[in-house]
Amino acid sequence: MSDIHALSGAYAVDAVDDIERARFEKHLAVCAECQAEVASLREATGVLSETTAAEPPAALRDRVLAEIATVRPLPPLTTPGATQEARRQPRRFRLVALAAAAAVLAAVGVGVATQPWADETSQTQLSAADQVLKAPDAKRTSLDFDDGAKATVVHSDSVGKAVIVTEKMPPPPKGMVYQLWLDQPASGMVSAGLMPIEADQTMVLEGDAATAKAAGITIEPAGGSDHPTSKPIALFDFGESA
Repeated sequence: MSDIHALSGAYAVDAVDDIERARFEKHLAVCAECQAEVASLREATGVLSETTAAEPPAALRDRVLAEIATVRPLPPLTTPGATQEARRQPRRFRLVALAAAAAVLAAVGVGVATQPWADETSQTQLSAADQVLKAPDAKRTSLDFDDGAKATVVHSDSVGKAVIVTEKMPPPPKGMVYQLWLDQPASGMVSAGLMPIEADQTMVLEGDAATAKAAGITIEPAGGSDHPTSKPIALFDFGESA
């Protein structure tokens, strides 16, 4: 059986299961050495959790997440002789090793409130629609319908996409769909997708909006058409975008 003293580091950062916790706490009640180690490690991790000045290396997160899948947080199995030798190591050396492990756990967010890369990840992983809506060169054109509905098309040359945002859009006639189009200089109106039947929605148009002159909406038979079969109910001229 592995040396129960070796669980002090894992116990200090709450990385033990219920069985190990119960067994170690029973031992902890009568072992002054483990009591001192647990107290020291908890004090060290408490200080680490309050420190946010140093940003971890960019590769640390990927390396730690990759190793988590292959490394179990359990003490290594040793022979009785090796276990005794480990116990004869200076207590200070053992504390330094355990503190280093606690520092890594703290850096990856185990028991620590601060995760420096969390905000960065959430900011860079924008949805396709948000990439257009938040682009520095985003330009928008809005149209108000007589029935109170509103549609806005936002396009970005740098992203190469356009997004349509609708409000209070009524459903199309039965058996029909709203179809989106991009007016391409060399091809005319090219299908940019079918709109779901939703009053309020945000949808990315298919195709290259950077080369398009305008976007449009027509009412087409269910399943859509290869080319517009009706006059557009809305046209969004990219040359007049504000």
